[in-house]
Amino acid sequence: MTKVFIDGSAGTTGLRIHERLQDRSDLQLIILPDEVRKDDNARKEALHEADIAFLCLPDAAAVQAVALAEGSKAAIIDTSTAHRTADGWVYGFAELPGKREALAKAKRVANPGCHASGFVALVEPLVREGLIAPELGLQSFSLTGYSGGGKGMIADYQAEGRNPLLDAPRQYGLTQQHKHLKEMVKLCGLATTPVFCPIVADYYSGMEVVVTLFRKDLKGTPEDVKQLYKNRYHTAMVHYEEAADESGFLSANALSGRDDMQITVCGNEERILLIARFDNLGKGASGAAIQNMNIMLGLDETTGLNV
Repeated sequence: MTKVFIDGSAGTTGLRIHERLQDRSDLQLIILPDEVRKDDNARKEALHEADIAFLCLPDAAAVQAVALAEGSKAAIIDTSTAHRTADGWVYGFAELPGKREALAKAKRVANPGCHASGFVALVEPLVREGLIAPELGLQSFSLTGYSGGGKGMIADYQAEGRNPLLDAPRQYGLTQQHKHLKEMVKLCGLATTPVFCPIVADYYSGMEVVVTLFRKDLKGTPEDVKQLYKNRYHTAMVHYEEAADESGFLSANALSGRDDMQITVCGNEERILLIARFDNLGKGASGAAIQNMNIMLGLDETTGLNV
């Protein structure tokens, strides 16, 4: 039986992974008592006992955990930002060409960022197939539920007498230094860092990442883009769909509670909207991490997931 340790199981992503794995008969969870879950010796012992270790930690703590695991047999899936562009780590978005095969043999996997997952899914195929130039200055905005901010933000949004500014959507990443930008640029092969505008709103979970394009910047037609996505994305985890009938709207929480991602193209012949919808806690975090684990273990990648 595969032994699994979640280092950082008290955080939002760690809790969600634990919820999804605790009833699986093919796995044995290694659980540290609360009083020692931050103790380095106890963590090291658990990491060396595990076959698979999920790191659900801040970046510095994730780097430390990798050092603690040195010499162990554990395959590591890091959900932090620490290793997403690092040499020797497989980027855990299985739908990119060659990644599923790399994941099947990987011992070090960097789980993608939530915003980055949608952006990479939309942009990487266009650059790879030459439909847009790597030098093109892209613009993207991304709507997310407040659970993406972790326990502190969840507490702020759910508090009685909360700050009234939380009643409206709030833009952040105002300095254009968002931590997901590095992986967005590297994984898409971009020569120009995009303008990226993340927005958090007053709903628990769900994400809608939008990349805008002018037809003049596209080496093809909107129909070419749709066909490319249809050819690339046709699995249970990521799939192309025409825009849903939502009375002229497209809700960011439509896939809340799910682990898959929906790719859509909207707009017209001159101005094009590329849209990815998914749950920031699902395909944007814990769902992707479990999908990666399933691939690493040679299982059906949707095992234990809601798709």
